[in-house]
Amino acid sequence: MPNLLAMSFEGPLTPAFDLHCLDPGHKPPDGWGIACYPDGEPAALVLKEAAPPHGSIRSALVSAWERLESSIFLVHIRTAMWGALTEANTQPFQRAWGRREWVIAHSGSLQHKLDGASRFEPVGSTDSEQVFCALLGRIAERGSKTLSDVPPAVLLSWFHDLNRHGGLSLALSDGIDLAVYADRRGNGPVFVCELLPPYGVGLALGGADLTVDLTRRGIHSRKGIVVSSELLSAREGPTPDWRRLQPGHLLIIREGAVRAEIGPEASEASPPFQLHLQVQPQAQPAAVAIAAAAPPPPPIPAPSPAPSTAGAPAPTAAERPFVPRARPLYSGEHSEVRRYDVLHRTVYRYARPVERSTHLLRLFPAHDRLQTVHASRITTSVEGGQRDFDDVFGNRVRRLMLDTSFTELVIEARSDVEVLDVDPLDFRPRRVRSTLPLVWMPWQRQILQPFLLPPELPESELAELTEYAMSFARRNDLELLDTLVDLNSTLYTDYQYKQGSTGVQTTAFDVYANRRGVCQDFTNLFICLARLIGVPARYVCGYLHTGAKTGNARMAEASHAWVQVYIPEVGWKGFDPTNGVLTQTDHVRVAVGRNYIDATPTSGTIYVGGGRESLEVEVRLTRK
Repeated sequence: MPNLLAMSFEGPLTPAFDLHCLDPGHKPPDGWGIACYPDGEPAALVLKEAAPPHGSIRSALVSAWERLESSIFLVHIRTAMWGALTEANTQPFQRAWGRREWVIAHSGSLQHKLDGASRFEPVGSTDSEQVFCALLGRIAERGSKTLSDVPPAVLLSWFHDLNRHGGLSLALSDGIDLAVYADRRGNGPVFVCELLPPYGVGLALGGADLTVDLTRRGIHSRKGIVVSSELLSAREGPTPDWRRLQPGHLLIIREGAVRAEIGPEASEASPPFQLHLQVQPQAQPAAVAIAAAAPPPPPIPAPSPAPSTAGAPAPTAAERPFVPRARPLYSGEHSEVRRYDVLHRTVYRYARPVERSTHLLRLFPAHDRLQTVHASRITTSVEGGQRDFDDVFGNRVRRLMLDTSFTELVIEARSDVEVLDVDPLDFRPRRVRSTLPLVWMPWQRQILQPFLLPPELPESELAELTEYAMSFARRNDLELLDTLVDLNSTLYTDYQYKQGSTGVQTTAFDVYANRRGVCQDFTNLFICLARLIGVPARYVCGYLHTGAKTGNARMAEASHAWVQVYIPEVGWKGFDPTNGVLTQTDHVRVAVGRNYIDATPTSGTIYVGGGRESLEVEVRLTRK
């Protein structure tokens, strides 16, 4: 049976737990328990039962109780090694410290009782509660109030010290973070999988003694991390891709994302823990990924078969360790100045002659301190009146007024642009940080108001998107820059780039629910999420230099779209969620606005004639 199960999601879920071990014909466990943090409160809700009978009323309550809504869950099914079969000896255990409640679930057995005094004393007589009290005592001695106050390497050293006394695989949470440790000797295997929406009609994982239905009470597009001491099969939905956490390794998980994974080498080294940085070569600017060095994993035992009623084969785990997904960041180094020749050619063809029309062209690249336009001209195949002006967003626009009959209109824009670069975020001193919520002066809010209003969507959809946006803020302790970088990289790693999967009517919620789209869709979703947490964001249309094309590169065959957010005392800075990078000298800006309509390269109105229309667009960005 899965002695230990822990879950963390990027927002609250209400799963249903079915304890098959209490069904007739099964041998009941010595105890079971579930812990969670309803409504994100610092107080934990723990429901447990010692020596449960078949058909336990409490287990039926767990299956149906909607009060079990949380982003963190710990489940423990007990096989008694220490202590009597009482509530005091049944996990998960909970204790209060730092104005919040902590919970622990331990898999394994110590060889002897722990020595040494602690300010926390066990209520029962189990080794697991002794481990819990020892850990909380060390946390209190440091003056730490949360798990994040303890450096991962220090926390890992404590686990290693306790691991010397016997089997120690466990999950520990303070309601914010979830720490998962795998026994250093490999006696208690820990398996990890990442759940990525969309989940389709449903998602349920289970084994012989337990099934967890994550979508029975409603399907949410929430990413999550599931940790189990046993491989669970898919009862419904996609088969989970399990990885084994290497012995002696520690995972720190928050809001459904792995914040760090470290191994024995980190706790034994004298310097403080540092993440290893690996540069990933791409056609775009280099991205930095977080990965922890680790030795080859030990062999993985075969999973226990699921009951015949499951209707799904038992999964297999790959012979490699679980590591967090690559998190593309920016390169802190200055990029070299680049100069481009830009060609943007648009051809409209009509079934019947157009007699009278007007057109708006936003094809002049922006000219400012970081982007210099040496030359720019627009030519058209049809003569007519024209006027250049700056719109309210500062974009240079040409209005065409055509009274000449035509069936084909060719618009060609050529520009010579030099793109300068500093640190992509033009950092102030590192000690100066902005935290959410941002506070604006009244006149600042008035000027930024167009970039703070989310799109018109049903209230239920905006509520779901707000919770999703807040998961990024909570995961990064409300720090503005970290939240934005996390959002940018998540849209890159968790969403599928798929041309033709969306259209002009696709909303930000559609992209969130289906987890696929193109650059315009990812930009719209980023803008919506940023505005919902009070961060001004605007749509940018321009060009992306992709270099040599590769099979997995996300290319901009025509105009490219990305986001600019306004960072206090820094200004408008670019994030490209399609490629997971911050904009530097590969991006040429042309127009900005509240949304695509404000920044679209070409638009117009036909007053007389026209009919069926075809469009061809060619964009070439040549480095000089």
